[in-house]
Amino acid sequence: MTLTAGVTGLVAGSLSGISPAHAAAETPPAVVSCPANLAEKATCYTGQDSNGAFYAIAVPKRWNGSLVVHAHGGPDLGDVSDPERSVDDLERWSVMVDQGYAWAGSSYRRGGYGTRMAASDTESVRRLFVKEFGDPERTYVHGQSWGGNVAAKVVEVYGKHGAYDGALLTNGVLGGGSRGYDYRVDLRVVYQYYCQNLPRPTEPQYPLWQGLRPTSTLTTTGLRARLQECTGYASAPQDRTALQQRNLDDILAVTRIPERTLESHLRFSVFTFRDIVHNRLGDRNPFSNTGVWYSGSHDDEALNEGVERFSADPEARRDLSYDSDLTGRVSIPVLTLHAIDDPTAFVEHEAAYRAGVEGAHREKNLVQTFTTEHEHSELSNAEYANSIAALSNWVRTGKKPNPQSVASSCASYDRTYGTGCFYDPDFHPQPYASRVEPRPGGTSWPAMTAQQERNWSRIDGVGIAP
Repeated sequence: MTLTAGVTGLVAGSLSGISPAHAAAETPPAVVSCPANLAEKATCYTGQDSNGAFYAIAVPKRWNGSLVVHAHGGPDLGDVSDPERSVDDLERWSVMVDQGYAWAGSSYRRGGYGTRMAASDTESVRRLFVKEFGDPERTYVHGQSWGGNVAAKVVEVYGKHGAYDGALLTNGVLGGGSRGYDYRVDLRVVYQYYCQNLPRPTEPQYPLWQGLRPTSTLTTTGLRARLQECTGYASAPQDRTALQQRNLDDILAVTRIPERTLESHLRFSVFTFRDIVHNRLGDRNPFSNTGVWYSGSHDDEALNEGVERFSADPEARRDLSYDSDLTGRVSIPVLTLHAIDDPTAFVEHEAAYRAGVEGAHREKNLVQTFTTEHEHSELSNAEYANSIAALSNWVRTGKKPNPQSVASSCASYDRTYGTGCFYDPDFHPQPYASRVEPRPGGTSWPAMTAQQERNWSRIDGVGIAP
């Protein structure tokens, strides 16, 4: 395959020349400057697909013939595709290009929630790559964070048709939408019980499952101010009032959310919940905290008596489940990598994913690895390079790795990157229900069976519209 196939005559350009105002017009890949760390190693391209999604592509000058298709996390909010997102992700995961893999990532056609939409746009950039550069020898999909959910959906929807040879899911939100955000549902109601400022008694009231009333003008800055007012989270402990400290202690103890990511989880339970409920589900409620007993506070009886309760609209829950839950029916090799102390996508998401794959009797296609790292967004480059190589070797040879063999092979990549190898091959996550209080009927996996998916797919308008 020639690296310039399909791009003859393209004029070199810059990312700033692409405008969301032209979201309806498909643009072919145009040569642009690569991120600085790839400047001498690859040729980079950007463009926009027929659905309005911006994308970025990189082809190494020493291409090994394989392609990594990337699904980004978030979801970012907003009504249009962000032309910067895929370029930023290319820089962030440039280690894969450095290892010789071509890379293609979509910014998705719009911001906001929509797992199947994002999976479709991920598949779209793969097809666009094939159209412009020819068929890769092998194609892998990689997803990080919510992108892990997206990539897992790509595996189930498109992997069975031979479009992908393997998948790498890193720090993935693999519990799906109908259960994977229950701890943020709990945070939303527990926070309001203690803080009473979202909304304040003097402001228009709304049910907390909305996240935020649709017409609210509250900003992230305003949200941080209210969180600080109630808990003093941004202050040193000695600078908090006694009430702030008790509020903070109770919220953290009950929800088991790490203090360092409390604000980001609260943002999700406010702004992203509003997007899911108002923009994607027509103001219907997919969330429930019925039957949940909250514990760990200084007064559990009062908390459970006073916390707001609600039950999901069955059709709204069905639509969220159809969009983002996973059936576990994986037909290609899937390797996961997850930080044990991930403060955003708790490692118990991996237990949910394994339970779903085992429930579909496809565990032969899954290997899970874990590290002692403490971050969500950034893992060691040596581990990323090692993981994609381990997946590729599994696909090429048919020999399934195990956590120990993956851990053992990392040292050779660390000699190049020097970022460390932190694998714990003996670690096994506890069940998802050990971290997040299950709702009635919420302990069996997969959350959506293949039969449910087939049945629901026949319903007009099911799911979340693109």
